[in-house]
Amino acid sequence: MNPYTINIQPTTNPEIVKFETNQFLTRHESFEFGNIEEAAKSPLAQQLFYLPFVKTVFIAQNFIAIEKYSIVEWVDVQEEVAGQITDFLNQGGSILKTETEVSTKLIPVTVYAESTPNPSVMKFVVNKKLVLAASEFKSIDATANAPLVRQLFNFPFVKEVFIDENYISINKYDITEWDDITMDLREFIRNYLQEDKDILTNESIKEKQSEISAETVEPKVLDEISKQVVDILEEYIRPAVQGDGGNIIFDSYNAQTKTVKVILQGACSGCPSSTATLKSGIETMMRDMLKGHVDYVEAING
Repeated sequence: MNPYTINIQPTTNPEIVKFETNQFLTRHESFEFGNIEEAAKSPLAQQLFYLPFVKTVFIAQNFIAIEKYSIVEWVDVQEEVAGQITDFLNQGGSILKTETEVSTKLIPVTVYAESTPNPSVMKFVVNKKLVLAASEFKSIDATANAPLVRQLFNFPFVKEVFIDENYISINKYDITEWDDITMDLREFIRNYLQEDKDILTNESIKEKQSEISAETVEPKVLDEISKQVVDILEEYIRPAVQGDGGNIIFDSYNAQTKTVKVILQGACSGCPSSTATLKSGIETMMRDMLKGHVDYVEAING
């Protein structure tokens, strides 16, 4: 199993800090503990309450939020807290006791279908977080660690599957129309998730070929313009692309030709309108924001 790592994230409340993990801590449950007695259901929360400044502990899917008393400042203690959480998790400490000991209310899973600019792709949006990192599957051969996707490929019309955040984008063959299959797919996904089955059995699935997320690119290997390109993609472009059921990833920057190459995934890969969007939208934005450094943006389908 991969070791846990922690990313410290401040919040709008100066008394609360989030400690985000690279793996899921719970399924779709969330737990809040106001003292060490309430935390009897969570050995992890109990340990945190031994820190005298901890007021409230909140455990969710992939983060632990801690509210502190005002006797300390987060800047002075957050690294120590992150270290304690990391050590606890990597030493096999229990986050929550067994399901029979923890009373939880089942959260109904809802799934709705949303069309995308790509007529071959439908986006199925879920009311819960599905994965911590985007994954694209071109065939059933790539689904050894993805049981949900493997079952989706059992539908003969499913061509490719892309999962990110809280949605699944499905690319179909032209043998059938969306009107005839959307309801079946929506119900299948809802029932699968409602039964709390695994989506991915290994969160560290290695992306094949060029399917490497921008987050995995070490900033130190990027030149200054490349860093700015990544920032623009992350802040301005990726959210809109994700809204259409796809993903965009930085590939490379050539200073001599002033060309940025990006990787398109999900609904954006092979989309008839993606070329126009790339030229009229993304390329124009890059030119305006990085004048003299970027003239062209080229796409590589994931």
